[in-house]
Amino acid sequence: MTRLMVAFFCSGFAALLCQIVWQRMLGVFAGSDTVSAALVVGAFLAGLGLGSIIGAKVADRLSPHRAMLGFGLCEAGVALFALVSKAFLYDFIAIGLADDVEAPMAVFALCFAGLMLPTTLMGASLPLLSRAVATDLSSVAERIGKLYGLNTLGAGIGAIAGGWFIVGNLGYVGALALASGLDLVAAILALTLLPTLSRAAPAPRAAASVAGAGEPFGGLRLWCLLVFLSGYVIVALEIVWVRMLGQVGQYHAYLFPTILGVFLLADGWGMAVASRLLRRVKDPRPWFFATQASGFVLGGVLLLGLWWAMHATPLRDWMAVDMLRFGETQLFISVVLIALVVGPPSFLIGMTFPFVQRAVQQDLASVGARVGWVQLANILGNAAGSIGTGLVSFHFLGTMGTLKLLAVASLALIAFWWWQRTGARRWPAFAAAATATLLIVMPGNARFWERMHNQHPGSFAVWGEDRSGVAFYRSQAEVPGRDPGRFFIMGHGQGNIPFLDIHMLLGMLGPMIHPNPDRVLTIGIGSGGTPWGATVNPATREIRAIELIRPVIDALEDIAAAQPHSAVAALLRDPRVKLEYGDGRRALTRGAGRYEVIEADAILPQSSHSGLLYSREYLEEVRDRLAPGGLYVQWAPTWRVVDTFAAVFPHAVLLKPASIMIGSDRPIPLDQQALVAALRDGHAVAHAARGNPRATDLGAMIAGPMQVWTPATPRVEAPLTDMFPRDEFFLNQPVLATNQARR
Repeated sequence: MTRLMVAFFCSGFAALLCQIVWQRMLGVFAGSDTVSAALVVGAFLAGLGLGSIIGAKVADRLSPHRAMLGFGLCEAGVALFALVSKAFLYDFIAIGLADDVEAPMAVFALCFAGLMLPTTLMGASLPLLSRAVATDLSSVAERIGKLYGLNTLGAGIGAIAGGWFIVGNLGYVGALALASGLDLVAAILALTLLPTLSRAAPAPRAAASVAGAGEPFGGLRLWCLLVFLSGYVIVALEIVWVRMLGQVGQYHAYLFPTILGVFLLADGWGMAVASRLLRRVKDPRPWFFATQASGFVLGGVLLLGLWWAMHATPLRDWMAVDMLRFGETQLFISVVLIALVVGPPSFLIGMTFPFVQRAVQQDLASVGARVGWVQLANILGNAAGSIGTGLVSFHFLGTMGTLKLLAVASLALIAFWWWQRTGARRWPAFAAAATATLLIVMPGNARFWERMHNQHPGSFAVWGEDRSGVAFYRSQAEVPGRDPGRFFIMGHGQGNIPFLDIHMLLGMLGPMIHPNPDRVLTIGIGSGGTPWGATVNPATREIRAIELIRPVIDALEDIAAAQPHSAVAALLRDPRVKLEYGDGRRALTRGAGRYEVIEADAILPQSSHSGLLYSREYLEEVRDRLAPGGLYVQWAPTWRVVDTFAAVFPHAVLLKPASIMIGSDRPIPLDQQALVAALRDGHAVAHAARGNPRATDLGAMIAGPMQVWTPATPRVEAPLTDMFPRDEFFLNQPVLATNQARR
């Protein structure tokens, strides 16, 4: 049993490593927006569900010996796929087919085709393993609970170790090699157990068991329905955690693995504890309903407690949205908050799995099928929770509306508990009262986000939220010591209104340098400063700006309506400007035509997924969409960004002290002194002043020593790639800013 526990632990660890990497690879193909991300997750879950069905159909026809052999072969198959997955998922699908596939269903189909084999093998592994260890009906639920709990603990450690250490030190390909090795270890350990297992075929399945008749705790169909609802609630709650805790912790590469890891660790621990209780549990139904209901109530209470605490001392002094939260102290606080908010409810809801197994495992001959169908119900609930929350309820109800919807779903489960008349009646009454109270005291979306963004009472603010994210603008010019207007995207300050100098400068440089800047593309809109800067040249005919978070555009429209004489209103009135919602990188590969100028809004290198906009592959896509002699303008916050940029563009310059890179396939027509003078000229000064009346000397921001690359200039190999975005993993690969000397 010890070897088997180690094997299933390694399997869970490896599965999470693979999931993290495969989602990143296919995200390059599908896009980074929420719809595309849901397609990738849906494809992953679809494969797991298919494996569960196959496992349910096949497992009970096998002897324990053959079932264990099947489990070992599944692990070996996943290990083999992990080794070749980069060539298939990234090189062939993400890069090779990026130009040819655009329809969402086609994207889903390709993602599913790419993931079908390994995820099907993963999904089939638990029913096969359950068949192999099912030797005694009185202990089978306990054994399955312990094994699956250990597998989940392995997955949790895999998420945390992968996110915090492995990927940041080995890169995505190195992480896959490690996952493959762990799967091989699991396969070998399983195969060493074959001599100890019976080769006898299982007894024929009892007819009553198949139909679910006469079972003391309800039939399999009923429990599959309950597991589906439970799976929906927990995944929906997890998505709410990600949205809120992402706001608190300022989205970075370590945040989501921490949330997922804490969730899985607590979930697995709950399974392990509940498995030890099973022998003393006569009726698992009240235990299932009690842990499910109390888990949701505790989750809601902790979320609201954190919401209240964010605007109070001491959290306000360390984790306010006005601050950068990438420092070690802030990272430590965010991990503690994640553990406090996510851990306890995940532990309670994790306890439900063994109680379900205790209820459904009433026939030794159908153990594998029952595990498979329950697992399928859970996966379907997870998929419904992911899609229903991420794409539907967030879009129409917002974060608090989603939490209220989950409270209603929890009340429905409690009502069913009451109707079943299992256990003392006071417990469902208490759970219903607690859930109803939580439903009543939940704030509305506006109040929720106002407090999260430290809005001063009575000050002007606009905000928007949908499935793609949250944008919030807060003007507090009347508050002493506060900035005149801060624009937040996903809890992260992304600029000011009036615009920051650096954002306007990024937009102005390309149209001012290029002799004929007919078409301009801006990757990212932010507070609007970069697209505003791009309007500086009257000769520009078209300015296309693409933003990943749709509420950013909605918030800018609301600001323009409230401030019709502002630069934001002028930007939106400009007939040349077209603001679009979408994935900017995806637009590069799937659009038509070329641009004289492409510009990127500034993004901090520590931000999650920033590597997709600083990588060699992205820059090559930009280079291919430029017209001959076209210019690409980008902020270069680190020396890795500079080296990667110079490795891609044959002609490049670095302007300091603002640290802005300009690249082209041809010599860049840049006279630094003339450009500085032009930025200090009346037209450019007036344009900047309209964007921000307090704008400083933009010319001084590029008047420092200029570094120039020509085809003859020696280069280093690009350090930033899609498969190893080092700056994102700033704890493992320390960031050296361009305002620091090279070591």
